[in-house]
Amino acid sequence: MTVLHETKPLWLEEDRPHFGRVHKDAVYDAVVVGGGITGLTAAYLLKQAGQKVAVVEKGRIADAETGHTSAHLTQVTDTRLAELVDRFGEEKARLAWEGGAAAINLLESIIGREQIRCHFQRVPGFLTSPITLDATTDDVESLEQEAELARNLGFDALFVSATPVFNRPAIRFANQAVFHPLMYLAELAKRIPGDGCDLFEESEMSEVIDEPLAAEVDGFRLQCRKLIIATHVPLMGKAGLVSATLMQSKIAGYSSYVIGGEIEKGVVPHAEFWDTQDPYYYLRVEPREQTDYVIFGGQDHKTGQETDTESCYAQLETVLKAYLPGIEIDHRWSGQVLETPDGLPYIGEEAENQFIATGFAGNGMTFGTLAGMMACDYVLGRDNPWSDLFSTDRRALRKGLWNYLKENFSFPKHLLGDYLSAPDGDSLESVPRGEGKIVKMDGHRCAVHRDADGRVTVLSAVCTHMGCLVRWNKAAETWDCPCHGSRFATDGHVIAGPAETPLEKKRPASGES
Repeated sequence: MTVLHETKPLWLEEDRPHFGRVHKDAVYDAVVVGGGITGLTAAYLLKQAGQKVAVVEKGRIADAETGHTSAHLTQVTDTRLAELVDRFGEEKARLAWEGGAAAINLLESIIGREQIRCHFQRVPGFLTSPITLDATTDDVESLEQEAELARNLGFDALFVSATPVFNRPAIRFANQAVFHPLMYLAELAKRIPGDGCDLFEESEMSEVIDEPLAAEVDGFRLQCRKLIIATHVPLMGKAGLVSATLMQSKIAGYSSYVIGGEIEKGVVPHAEFWDTQDPYYYLRVEPREQTDYVIFGGQDHKTGQETDTESCYAQLETVLKAYLPGIEIDHRWSGQVLETPDGLPYIGEEAENQFIATGFAGNGMTFGTLAGMMACDYVLGRDNPWSDLFSTDRRALRKGLWNYLKENFSFPKHLLGDYLSAPDGDSLESVPRGEGKIVKMDGHRCAVHRDADGRVTVLSAVCTHMGCLVRWNKAAETWDCPCHGSRFATDGHVIAGPAETPLEKKRPASGES
């Protein structure tokens, strides 16, 4: 196994501007909670439209799921086009794909207008038959049918008998794209402050006040006409516990793993690849001056429900090296995608004057950009062609009911099963350095982590969302909830919701053995 030199996303090595904390009460047209691609796109567009907007980010901009992307830009949804047609009809399926195209066009337009250097380029995208060497199907007939359907709906799609790199049958989709997301968003963020607009980092919203509408952040009130929740998993805000819980039950979190390494220029064409397996593998190239950088991902599993997460990286390396044996892996990271029962995101008003965007699946960069466009139209009171299709209360569950039931079946299973199962250990001494275990202490299940220096942190193992027990994710060094996908750092703070409060500290970090 290759020795890994870096375990954080490639993108986060890029320099980013720093922004100050919220330090006073203020009034805006809109407050955007979340500094990822959705929030920054919405804020940029709103400022361009003459609105006063504030972005509130609890950490650094793009630190969360946006910074953990593989940065594909494609209109081709994870859900196959034929399935979308079956669920929604041809016109709405076409509209969903046109949304992705509109998002890529907007990105290209902003990059050109602002002269942002972020390695943006148009590339073909290839949906291939399974790439693992033990695959037993080539999917030729379904790929040919899908290509014909896409062409009939007006998209540039062509069946090809063999792709570059993988030599597999595939559909070639023209005019997809790739870019460096942090280079793009760092420049976008610089353009937001000024003219009555602000961007705040290290500033976490603690409450939404209804009359007048305001976000309370670090004891200050940011009053606004509209509130945009752009936080991957939507915060409750003013939606209320029942509505927020219902929304959270309609999205399922999946962890996805990525590895990367340098190769000689020209070995892999500048293109995007993903295959028809479930979960699927995906690959793209990031250009460098003297070399190219291959980014390869997959091995998705429902968050918190895989015990051997290290094996996910090992399997990725095995598959990639079967095609690129000379590649040296020097980065690996994981991120989370959110899936919905019917394959389309939820983007729109969830409560009066509160807008959310979630459930982007593997199309985070395109749907995130489109959500920013839709949020801008929402604040400005403009009609938007995708508002009905992506509505948060759409009735498409009738077509996605089985997926909804399947995803939520795990909640009672893990809630009861984890409490009935034996803990990982019975003392602090059972937790080695660099590891985490569930340990029973004083009758309570605790999430215990010992860092490389021997310092121990003891937390409640009870997820603050709905009471399931978290599990240790060795590959990501996080505590993950198997019920609804919440993720927590080793000190207990929330990395990804639906949980909004940290794991309870049972005792302070210490150096005891």
